Amino acid sequence: MRIIPVLDIMGGLVVRGVMGDRQAYRPIETPLSDSADPVAVAKGLAGLGDFSAFYVADLDAIEGRPPNAAALSALGEAFADTAFWVDVGLRTATDAERLQLAPCQHAVMGTESIADAAVLAALTRPEQAILSLDFKGDEFLGAPEILQDTALWPDRVIVMTLARVGSGAGPDLDRLGAIVARAEGRAVYAAGGVRGPEDIEALKQAGVAGALVSTALHDGWLSPEALRRFCR
Repeated sequence: MRIIPVLDIMGGLVVRGVMGDRQAYRPIETPLSDSADPVAVAKGLAGLGDFSAFYVADLDAIEGRPPNAAALSALGEAFADTAFWVDVGLRTATDAERLQLAPCQHAVMGTESIADAAVLAALTRPEQAILSLDFKGDEFLGAPEILQDTALWPDRVIVMTLARVGSGAGPDLDRLGAIVARAEGRAVYAAGGVRGPEDIEALKQAGVAGALVSTALHDGWLSPEALRRFCR
């Protein structure tokens, strides 16, 4: 079971996600760091456990504003041996391959951003790409054929339930179970709603490969001891 800490970046700072309402996101206040600087927050998170990857969402880039390139570069320099799953609102296969030229960066292709299914079919290195199936409530954000045609999916798939991000409502186990059942052995990752060890155990029992987590780490709901137990 992989636990992957989340860094949502806006305006050069890490912000705390609240149910996908990005206008309400504010710089994070966390006992793990004295500031919302991305490198400082990442170092605080790294002190909790031996994480093999971070998920980074550049919310400015996703919404069409200038990207947080300096923050991404600083993270790469500070964590040279760590993988970064990076969502910058990529729209084309060419964009994904350009991003992956940077060391240790894996392109997250969010369905809310990519134009259509042809983008996934055009990937020349799908093993380095991660598909994020984005949902807001019951609405799938993206081209319906991407959700329907599992042959388009790369080996790693995130199920992003935006309305549960930062909500403390628990993961969407029904939707995750349905995706796992269709995924044909692909690694499925949960994003949104994880509260603590009980949720991680439930995800594990559902066949989920890992979870993207933020609030539960910053608020201490997932202790270093629990992380060691699940990440063995």
